[in-house]
Amino acid sequence: MNTGRSEPVEVAAMADGTKAEKAEDERGLGSRAPEFVRARRVLHMSWQVGVFVVGLAVVVAGVIMLPLPGPGWVVIFGGMAIWATEFVWAQLVLRWTKRKVTEAAQRALDPRVRRRNIILTVIGLLIIGAIAGFYLWKFGLVMPWKIEDQ
Repeated sequence: MNTGRSEPVEVAAMADGTKAEKAEDERGLGSRAPEFVRARRVLHMSWQVGVFVVGLAVVVAGVIMLPLPGPGWVVIFGGMAIWATEFVWAQLVLRWTKRKVTEAAQRALDPRVRRRNIILTVIGLLIIGAIAGFYLWKFGLVMPWKIEDQ
C-alpha cells in the first residue's frame, strides 16, 4: 500500500498516534509461547496448563485483596494479562477492558464531568461534616458503645 512516505507501512502507521493503537490491536491473537513449545503438542498443552494455573493464582489473590488492603483490581488485571499471553479469550477481554478504561479516562478529563464530580464531592463532604458535627454536639467525644441511656 502506498502511504506517500518512504518508510515501511508499519513505521508510517506507528507515526500516527491513532494508528499505533490499531496496529497493536491487529497483532495476532493466540499463544505467545516459544516456537519450540508450540511445535510439540504435549509440551504446549503443559505450557497452557501452567500459564492457566499461575494466572488463576494471581486472579484469586486479587479477588482476596478486594475486601482486604491491597491493590485488588490491579492484581486481577495482572492475572488477566498472564492469561492473555496464552489464551485468545483473555486477550479479547483485556483489549475490551483497556478500551473501556481509556474511554472512562477521556470522559473524566471533560471539564463538565470534572466540575460535576467536584460539586458532588463537596456536597458529600458537607453532609459527612454535618453528621459528624451533630454527633459531637449530641454525645461529645464518647464512643457509641459507651453511651449510657440519657
